[in-house]
Amino acid sequence: MADYHDDLRLAHALADAADAATMARFRALDLQVETKPDMTPVSEADRAAEELIRAGLQKERPADAILGEEYGVEGSGPRRWVIDPIDGTKNYVRGVPVWATLIALMEEGEDGFQPVVGVVSAPALGRRWWAAKGLGAFSGAAPESGTRIGVSRVASLADASFAYSSLSGWEERGRLDAFLDLTRACWRTRAYGDFWPYMMVAEGTVDLCAEPELSLWDMAAVALVVQEAGGSYTGLDGRPGPHGGNAAASNGLLHEELLGYLGHEGTPGA
Repeated sequence: MADYHDDLRLAHALADAADAATMARFRALDLQVETKPDMTPVSEADRAAEELIRAGLQKERPADAILGEEYGVEGSGPRRWVIDPIDGTKNYVRGVPVWATLIALMEEGEDGFQPVVGVVSAPALGRRWWAAKGLGAFSGAAPESGTRIGVSRVASLADASFAYSSLSGWEERGRLDAFLDLTRACWRTRAYGDFWPYMMVAEGTVDLCAEPELSLWDMAAVALVVQEAGGSYTGLDGRPGPHGGNAAASNGLLHEELLGYLGHEGTPGA
């Protein structure tokens, strides 16, 4: 098995640099925010954080490719770093502390590129989660104080906590009725949003979550953390990993039921 300790240490160091940059501008009265062509916001902090991470990678891993939300693809090869400098930019620009920097390393294999290192750093919450392939998933304020995490053992939707981001995406895709049926079947529902529900699944405080539209940089890091914590992470079509353009994550025990409600195929509740 490949040893990813050095790559994980580098990802933590890159997250430290990004945290310093993003926290320095969080809730700044003169924060500069623009609207991108896809009508989503981008702040100066998004760009500064990605620039810092790219510079670090270019120095420490010059042979590796980089894919980032703000500056696209650079390089090619069997290893690719995937960056979301601020996942939750809308929260960031409004002063809501639920946002994170996502850093993943993906390697090419028989099933295409798959994540092998992932760091999710939420400095305004004072939390960080991380994982490496075959090494497990961890959480803490810093690597040296991390504790191993694992998914819940809840086996019934009637006892399950379901997290989501919003209703509009499900409505736009004609899946709102199925989504509402799922919420009625669950014990509890909450709209935490962005990276956080996936980390809650990984640490066992939430049992399942799903989103109808995502990009690779939204998913690569969080998918690995969920999987290394013992959970399942697929697209809504059931394809494992972060490549489906949408996501379903669970403790594994509830995954087929989750896909039965929200997947492209299947009978709700089956």
